[in-house]
Amino acid sequence: MKSERNIVGRLLGLALSIFSFQFSFANDTLVMADTLVTTDTLVMADTIVVTDTLVTADTIAAKRDSTHMPRVPEKKIPIYQGTMVKLDIASPAVIAGISRGTLQHYEIAANVRLKDRFYPTLEIGYAGGHTQNDSIAYNGHGGFFRVGVDINPLRKHPDSPHALLVGVRLGTSMQNWQHTTQATGGFRADCWGEIALGCQVEIVNGRKSKIESQKRMAFYMGWMGRIKCMFTRQAEGMPAEQQAPLYVPGFGYRDNIGWGLNYYVGWKF
Repeated sequence: MKSERNIVGRLLGLALSIFSFQFSFANDTLVMADTLVTTDTLVMADTIVVTDTLVTADTIAAKRDSTHMPRVPEKKIPIYQGTMVKLDIASPAVIAGISRGTLQHYEIAANVRLKDRFYPTLEIGYAGGHTQNDSIAYNGHGGFFRVGVDINPLRKHPDSPHALLVGVRLGTSMQNWQHTTQATGGFRADCWGEIALGCQVEIVNGRKSKIESQKRMAFYMGWMGRIKCMFTRQAEGMPAEQQAPLYVPGFGYRDNIGWGLNYYVGWKF
């Protein structure tokens, strides 16, 4: 019996020893796992914090750089951009040819370019006519001028020297006239309005080259068409030849509505 008790005691001691070893090993494993998880979490958290900090710093620096970037200054358009003087070369020949030498017309014009778009214009000239046949003898000559403004609608090309011109005019003429057969005549002033459409094109540019010390005059060509409306009317109840001249300088043959066409050559200063 005593030997049996010793054997049982030894077996119980061995079992307790094995259980104690396994419990200790399990605790060490859990501690190591917790430590690893905690360490990984801390590392991930630190990485996230560092990453966020770097992104935030870069973003702030980029924003600061963008706010302090120098702005490109806008191109300022000068108000005054030159004066052009134009000579009508078509009207003298065309009017003289159509009228077989009984009418004459000479005209010059000048405009100023402002802000790439506006062209205040002055046109002056001398015109008149004479005719004589079995029924009438007429003679009248005088000067005229027109003032107005043209607008260039080509705003998409502000640096272009060419221009499409749309504008209005107010014209006035003064002349001495007479109907020798009707014994009428005198001094007469007339007034009319115009709607004008035309263009001017640079043929020889006036920009300064690298080897030139001064800017050249630019040479232009262009045309201008007009629709005219007479403001001064004839007196009622009298024949036309006894109350007003047949031909109005700058307007043409007297009528309520007229038209005209000029072809210019010009020089820009």
